[in-house]
Amino acid sequence: MPLHSIDPSSESGPPSGSLGVRLTAAEHALFLRHGRPRQVWPGHVVFQRGEPCRTLFVITAGELEVELDDGGATERVGAGNAVCELGLLSGDVPCPATGSALFESTLVELDGRDFGRLVADDAATLCGFLQRTFSQAVQREHVLGQRLRMHNATLQAALDRLQSTAEQLGRAEVLIGTDELTGLPNRRGLERHLAELRETRPLDGLGLLLVDCDRFRAVNSVHGHAAGDRLLQAVAHLLVSVAGTDDFACRLGGDTFCLLVSAPERANVLAHADCVIATVQGLLQVPRTPPLICPLSIGACLIDPEGGWRSAHAQATEALARAKRRGGNRVEWADAR
Repeated sequence: MPLHSIDPSSESGPPSGSLGVRLTAAEHALFLRHGRPRQVWPGHVVFQRGEPCRTLFVITAGELEVELDDGGATERVGAGNAVCELGLLSGDVPCPATGSALFESTLVELDGRDFGRLVADDAATLCGFLQRTFSQAVQREHVLGQRLRMHNATLQAALDRLQSTAEQLGRAEVLIGTDELTGLPNRRGLERHLAELRETRPLDGLGLLLVDCDRFRAVNSVHGHAAGDRLLQAVAHLLVSVAGTDDFACRLGGDTFCLLVSAPERANVLAHADCVIATVQGLLQVPRTPPLICPLSIGACLIDPEGGWRSAHAQATEALARAKRRGGNRVEWADAR
């Protein structure tokens, strides 16, 4: 015996969006007179989403679980309801859902071949059923449309949050690689730049200028840290103005800066360095308190692709120390003795 049975006595329709059409007593009796009974067992798939909808099923006992075509939601449809109602009219419409028996259930099946007999038996009852069916179908599409819009809105909100987070992370990454005072890339920014260069080419045809401020501590001591900060900003602006489109200026820390220049030969590297020194010397001719800029020492070299950045940095550091020992305000080449 079926485990669940409901007497189809209610005249009220199902809630909006429901897949089952609640039958009146007259409709139920009409379908029983002309339909073919069928017994199904728990788990049996009665109709499948996407397959042609050729059969109307009246549930006389038991219950079906219907998986909706809107993201996996399910609905339970019990006795006294009809499902796949379009099966009476057309076999070309794909079924919008999948229905499986939850319990041992009894169904009555009808299809387009039974339509004429239903009309001849009780056209008024059949017409009322079809009118209510179409009305419910419109309601169901409206509910599904609302669900889809809500789903889309939720998805769009999630995408907006992801985009905002990605933008924040991007800005944070830029800030992490940027010196706050001068706006130049910092040591981390330099490392990222070198990594990008290595992906496209070896560190060939590049020159390195290691730039350090002379007597910077004296400026801080006499005129204060604000004056020292403005001086560092002036050095940064100078290096940016000297740098070409393929060059890279950064602040390594403290009063030390770096300028990577696209230069295949020593003369090209020294031309950049001499331009920096000459510009500084010109600015120093204009008396100003506190000073706008200070003398600079520069250690210069070509980057050997085999030695890489570490070797070039060591050579430029040695040359910079030599420039400092010789009084500063000058350029020293790495291989000079």
